[in-house]
Amino acid sequence: IKELRKFFKYIYDYKQSFDTNDTYTYKSVIRDIAVLELLFATGIRVSELCNLLKENINIKKGVINIIGKGDKERIIQICDHNVKNALLEYDSLFKNDILQNKYFFINKWHNNLSEQSVRIMIKKYSQKANIKKHITPHVFRHSFATALLEENIDIRYIQKILGHSSVVTTQIYTKVNSKQ
Repeated sequence: IKELRKFFKYIYDYKQSFDTNDTYTYKSVIRDIAVLELLFATGIRVSELCNLLKENINIKKGVINIIGKGDKERIIQICDHNVKNALLEYDSLFKNDILQNKYFFINKWHNNLSEQSVRIMIKKYSQKANIKKHITPHVFRHSFATALLEENIDIRYIQKILGHSSVVTTQIYTKVNSKQ
């Protein structure tokens, strides 16, 4: 969590460093913030994020419909205002690109964002934020689940949010939280 705080501080400070918001670099930072906020706030898999369709996200209601492993559907509520704002800002800047493509997260070639692009994005910001630990998209998922466990959220609820078919898979996160 400490590294992720440093990570997010860096990227938000970087966003503030732009004098103009009409460059593609600025737009890409806005997209990156939306991607990273959504990964951490929902614990979705990077594959689920990259395959998120525009029709499966309602930012105003704060609801996303995820198609997970084995084509299992689950609905995740987004309650955090910062996440919603990041998604709204991204949506407004990329609206035309999103309308031309069925996917929500778009790269500079107007295609859906790839899993590899997200991994490279995380590595880039980790290095720029001077974070020594290896951070991957799964670290966001794991940190999300751990934070819920530390708030004493029922493990069956966490299982449902993460889309695990077995609670045994979810229980892996309890080992991290054994001191709690």
